[in-house]
Amino acid sequence: MSNVNYQEKFENRHIGPNADGTEDMLTYLGLNSLDELIDQTVPEQIRLKKSLRLPKALSETAYLQKIKEVADKNKVYKSFIGQGYNNAILPGVIQRNVFENPGWYTQYTPYQAEIAQGRLQALLNFQTVVSDFTGLEIANASLLDEATAAAEGMFMLYSARKNKDAQVFLVTPNVYPQTLDVLRTRALSFGIEIRVADINEGNLSDDVFAVFIQYPAADGTVSDYKTFADAAHAQGITICVATDLLSLALLTPPGEWGADVVVGNSQRFGVPMGFGGPHAAFFATKDAFKRNIPGRIIGVTVDANGDYALRMALQTREQHIRRDKASSNICTAQALLAIMASFYAVYHGPKGIRKIASRVHDLTVVLDQALQTLGYKQLNKAYFDTLRIEVGAQVGTLKGEALDHDFNFFYENDVVGISVDETTTFEDIQTIAKIFAKVQGVSVTEVDFDELANGQLEVIPSDLQRTSDYLTHPVFNTHHSETEMLRYIKSLESKDLSLCHSMIPLGSCTMKLNATSEMVPVTWANFGSLHPFAPADQTLGYMHLIHELNDWLSEITGFAKMSFQPNSGAQGEYAGLMVIRAYHESRGDSNRNICLIPASAHGTNPASASMAGLKVVVVKCDERGNIDVEDLRAKATEHAENLNSLMVTYPSTHGVFEEPIIEICQIVHEHGGQVYMDGANMNAQVGLTSPGFIGADVCHLNLHKTFCIPHGGGGPGMGPIGVAEHLVPFLPNHEVVEISGEQGISAVSAAPFGSASILVISHAYIAMMGADGLTNATKLAILNANYIKARLEQHYPVLYAGANGHCAHEMILDCRSFKNFGIEVSDIAKRLMDYGFHAPTVSFPVAGTLMVEPTESESKPELDRFCDALVAIRQEIAAVENGEADAKDNVLKHAPHTAEVVTSDDWNRPYSRQTAAYPIAYLKANKFWPSVGRVNDSQGDRQLICSCPPIEEYAEA
Repeated sequence: MSNVNYQEKFENRHIGPNADGTEDMLTYLGLNSLDELIDQTVPEQIRLKKSLRLPKALSETAYLQKIKEVADKNKVYKSFIGQGYNNAILPGVIQRNVFENPGWYTQYTPYQAEIAQGRLQALLNFQTVVSDFTGLEIANASLLDEATAAAEGMFMLYSARKNKDAQVFLVTPNVYPQTLDVLRTRALSFGIEIRVADINEGNLSDDVFAVFIQYPAADGTVSDYKTFADAAHAQGITICVATDLLSLALLTPPGEWGADVVVGNSQRFGVPMGFGGPHAAFFATKDAFKRNIPGRIIGVTVDANGDYALRMALQTREQHIRRDKASSNICTAQALLAIMASFYAVYHGPKGIRKIASRVHDLTVVLDQALQTLGYKQLNKAYFDTLRIEVGAQVGTLKGEALDHDFNFFYENDVVGISVDETTTFEDIQTIAKIFAKVQGVSVTEVDFDELANGQLEVIPSDLQRTSDYLTHPVFNTHHSETEMLRYIKSLESKDLSLCHSMIPLGSCTMKLNATSEMVPVTWANFGSLHPFAPADQTLGYMHLIHELNDWLSEITGFAKMSFQPNSGAQGEYAGLMVIRAYHESRGDSNRNICLIPASAHGTNPASASMAGLKVVVVKCDERGNIDVEDLRAKATEHAENLNSLMVTYPSTHGVFEEPIIEICQIVHEHGGQVYMDGANMNAQVGLTSPGFIGADVCHLNLHKTFCIPHGGGGPGMGPIGVAEHLVPFLPNHEVVEISGEQGISAVSAAPFGSASILVISHAYIAMMGADGLTNATKLAILNANYIKARLEQHYPVLYAGANGHCAHEMILDCRSFKNFGIEVSDIAKRLMDYGFHAPTVSFPVAGTLMVEPTESESKPELDRFCDALVAIRQEIAAVENGEADAKDNVLKHAPHTAEVVTSDDWNRPYSRQTAAYPIAYLKANKFWPSVGRVNDSQGDRQLICSCPPIEEYAEA
């Protein structure tokens, strides 16, 4: 009976090292206990004095039962609300093999292209879809959401404007309110005037630099803007258009009538609404802007063997290189959702998508005619999928009748909006007609639905009907049976290394377990099918989850309240700084515009500060990588009158718990500033210390790092911010759903709660780990890092350590001396692929180094396997160093080695095939083959190709 109360602990599944492995690592470090390591590593003055106050940990089974009850509180009505969000059908072959597949959702951003060719191809497909549908030459690999994409378009056109005196962004009144909200937020820092006015030539004044148009408009109308666009261009004014991708199967693409930038949301291509996200936004523009386009671009190049290969192009635009000069602070994209949308296009092909779009449009026309037959006035003359019906004083009655049928419409005064989507059935149209007939007091039998269904009514003007082809590439015209689609998805998946294969030891990226039990609820309809603007009494389950997660994260961070609106870490940085700005302005301190940032900071920090309209002043770091406190004090004193904030990462980006962090916060406060803590390294704090306890005022959390939302090959992410009590009134509000007070800043993202559907993952993690489990995870993350440090420091210099010689949760291996005999840090990164590993973070935060973070999820055998690989590579470097191997013709310089190269008849290299492919014994049983050789980065930038090229033509070129 001794096991009667036994319950399997999720903590034991999440944390990699078992008791024996933990003891062995502590023995190797010369320590008696885990607590001894923590006492020597984490400064005593910042240690929490009591345990986290969190509910008792649940088992996986108990949690899934509990969250099912929470999900059941959500009422999933049929949504006809529209406003940028529509139900879609996710094909089962994509749901099972991509959305629910850790081979796709546990990949990292494809910086190491040779082991990421599958998702690079899927993202190139996405870019091709966007480029083809919008009629523009170039597209990126996704942005966060439609509203932030529109804001990126505004800023790109503002930066590229010829008339530098022009400060007005002219916006049509007929745009989505959430988009206008975000535009206003982003315009604030740059003195851009958002002028809402009708789109006509009379409003094209000299102070306008660009125009923003919704097409189809927010109310569903479709208009011809070609003449207007010509007039704008004649005055040097550019055009940014937000559009619906599915509608462009039938409508003339904006690129064909004059748009310079086209943005939107690809959610209709098979991605659940998820109460607002995550969804992949798109951004397309003209070739002339290719060096200015924000976000990531996938480009075509060749590998070392001259074969077709893909890579992320133009990476020098990224934040870690350009810092406060970066054109955007975008870090996380929405890769997984873009991949799903691209597979949707591959599966359906051009004919299938046109049929879906035509069916949506035809059902809308049938409904239009039915309602007019019943005596209603429908206001949209030309439309794709949305009707506006005048109902007058009957709007309340009609709303009640619709709710009785579990239908949600969009209500604006006495007009009802109805948006038809892919999931709408002919029976739904009949039901809607019955609802309207009952309110009108007439019989629906007056409507001959069979005649309407077979009738013809042209509501899209001929000038706006699409005539150009799209999706002509073979990839979109081949894989239309499920067998073909399954094999195509698997063929791409097999080219990518993910957490399914081995640890991904990226410093600052925290690639930990994304447990199945955390992921399962994301696919449930009660979380996936809710519209973000659904009535409040239908979203009680989400509100329960969000309030509970707010309480837990507030406890973990030591803050008063969280905002879940920011849908990436960098977006959280920006939101936090805008909250600080609003706080200063409320006190009459609008002059405070100086942001102190340590030289070691992640590149998104200065980029975010610049976006928030702040002037960056860099604080020196000492030779141990710590903030130079005296330099901080001097600069805080110098800029006291205008000091806005300090952005600090803790533990530092160098992987060290800096002893004087409390003093650092006090110095900033004494000089009138606020402390913004970057939460990228929160995995070393949870349960041991907290931003609030240390003295920070605001902190963002990378839920896709510390709290287990998967990276998805480069997104989705979530970056909620926690704030101290005095900043709570300034947390982001939303134009449609009120979530903050009157002093709240305007929205930073399109949906009220960001990518709400993936919050359940972090909720599950905290609920199943409990206070002790979370604290133990932090301790084991620190142990794993210090074990790797101890094993490797006799082979590689470790750059920084704390007062007792320990690192925090990550460490930096110094590879700079190898350059003296021709070996670059990139050679080590590529050679690691031959050993079956993704490289650690390369050349950040120090050029020529590797930053390693193992996380708590990796077991001791996996840590040893990784260390064995790096030790073996160090021996290969030594062979070059002592002249046994040629400096230019060696196994590192030729890495990675593909199966094709190793098995070719022609082998003339000065090392054996076995050395190339199986340099260490474990590989013979478990080999991951890179699918291409080392890619040619420079050629890809010189000859930028960012949509699917006919391979024969590219080879000839």
